Amino acid sequence: MLEEYEKKRHFEKTSEPPALDLQESSEKPVFVVQRHDARNLHYDFRLEMDGVLKSWAVPKQPPKEIGTKRLAIQTEDHPLGYVNFEGKIPEGEYGAGKVEIWDKGTFELRKREEKEIVVTLHGEELKGDYVLIRTKYGKEGKGWLFFKRAD
Repeated sequence: MLEEYEKKRHFEKTSEPPALDLQESSEKPVFVVQRHDARNLHYDFRLEMDGVLKSWAVPKQPPKEIGTKRLAIQTEDHPLGYVNFEGKIPEGEYGAGKVEIWDKGTFELRKREEKEIVVTLHGEELKGDYVLIRTKYGKEGKGWLFFKRAD
């Protein structure tokens, strides 16, 4: 499940948690949004599902207001230990740049289908019902639309 994550990283060079650093799922599922100042500043939105963090790269700050929509590109799953990761990924490594936690909390899964995920987020920055809808954008169906909906 985390093979792609492992293949992209050299753990002797980066402080990112290895996939083998498995953690038990939390009592309440968690989410994290990491501000990732890499080649291009973006935000990594991660939801705890299936024993991993399902992950999307969001090119702009995640929406706090109803009506604001963001593109979200699905990326490889990350280990649960990544929920607390902050630090600098060294130059020459995949994702090189500074990673800091922008928001973190728990969530309730309202709906999960192949083309739609609905969650209620309980964070400091992001609160309320959020939707991810798969689009035809991007290769291999990795493009999603991410937005806050009316509670």
